[in-house]
Amino acid sequence: MAGDAATEYVSAPHSRGVQSLLSLMLLTLDVLALVTAFVLAYIARASVPLFNLPNVQPEFVLYLPTLILQAMVVIAMFYFSRMYHLPRAVSRIDHARKVIGIVTVASLLVFGMQGILFSGTIFDLDYPRSLLFYVWMFSMALVILGRELHQSIKQRLRRRGIGQDNLLIVGTGKVARDIARKIAANPALGYNAVGSVVSPKTKARGTLNGIPVIGTYQDLPTLIDRCAVDQVIIALPDVQRAEVVDLVTLCQRGRVDIKIYPDMFAYMAGDLSVDDLGGTPLITVRDIALRGWRLSLKRGLDMLGSFFGLVVLSPFMLLTALLIRIESSGPIFYTQERMGLDGRPFHMVKFRTMRTDAEASGPGWTVKDDPRVTRLGRFMRKTNWDEIPQLINVLVGEMSLVGPRPERPVYVLEFREHIPRYMERHREKAGMTGWAQVNGLRGDTSIAERTQYDLWYVENWSLWLDIKIIIRTIWNTVRRRDKNAY
Repeated sequence: MAGDAATEYVSAPHSRGVQSLLSLMLLTLDVLALVTAFVLAYIARASVPLFNLPNVQPEFVLYLPTLILQAMVVIAMFYFSRMYHLPRAVSRIDHARKVIGIVTVASLLVFGMQGILFSGTIFDLDYPRSLLFYVWMFSMALVILGRELHQSIKQRLRRRGIGQDNLLIVGTGKVARDIARKIAANPALGYNAVGSVVSPKTKARGTLNGIPVIGTYQDLPTLIDRCAVDQVIIALPDVQRAEVVDLVTLCQRGRVDIKIYPDMFAYMAGDLSVDDLGGTPLITVRDIALRGWRLSLKRGLDMLGSFFGLVVLSPFMLLTALLIRIESSGPIFYTQERMGLDGRPFHMVKFRTMRTDAEASGPGWTVKDDPRVTRLGRFMRKTNWDEIPQLINVLVGEMSLVGPRPERPVYVLEFREHIPRYMERHREKAGMTGWAQVNGLRGDTSIAERTQYDLWYVENWSLWLDIKIIIRTIWNTVRRRDKNAY
């Protein structure tokens, strides 16, 4: 069976050569960005009057050793920080933050090192702080821009089937189907799923979300060779530990990456961490991230952000109120009871986007092309502008800028009956936006999946995570990327 199936299903060309070229391209782009940044910094120091500078600065050639040192230190720090071995699905915001951090540290190191290394040579000259500032600023901007260009090229190649890794999935259950679905929906991830394998006891054959079943567990060594498999994902939630060891042994051929779905902790939302108890390792599976000083820090961000937002956006809010009144009679704002921190109800404020009789027959979900939504309301919902008055809820402490989106009590009573741990999302304040929403889970989407994202956020909160969610919310709104906003 393995031989026939492997012959029928033609795998993509091996990707290692393409991956090597892409890695070389990334390194080249980084070097070009750093050299260009230094040249622009030298020009800017002489022509942009940000600092009180002398009329004449040393010739550029005298700064060449500093330029080379800057490039070498940054590239070395990128390498040891695994910036040339990035995860397949890397967040742009996290990536940019790492670049900024590394370039900042490297620039300061070069500032301190160049005086020691070049002392007593013809290149022994002052490295002015104004030049350091420009080098730092241009380096961050150009490196991020170059890496964005590289990522765009890589994703386009992957969508065309170039540079993909051949993937084999072990299992055909729900987890395996979810993995197959995500791979099919995200070709930019760069996976070419050559097939899946099942237990010899399983009689079911056919396909797995379009991916053919091409063998059983015992066929793994043969399939890995014949299909030039680069990665194997073992998606077996209920498998015994001894069987996992046997499967890993069967997959250990050549340069094959092996990934295992960690279902033994699947019901827990937080990241695992290892603590030490007198030499005994203990795995932490639940740790409440928002407590103590973190609560004060988050509240400070909420107050600052909501106050600033209300002041800056107040003219546009006044204009919106006028347009709502012109379009239809009725109140400008719409208040609705929602459930927030510790399950306590509060009244959430929004701009009215529906007719005043929208819920004459009872509450209901908003659907695509909902006839109850006004013309102005449709635009506000698409751009999230109807949510802006919730800054008032944030300022008074009923909501947060970021957190699980609040639901109506009638729906909460329903969801908590059949969604495990649903009420645990109320351990934190409800938010104007959240981790689930920036990942496309808003509107008429899975409540169970949304709850998993909310619980992950509750147990993994950080100030940077809140900032990242706010940036992604603004970015998604500007690009109109939220298909479920209606």
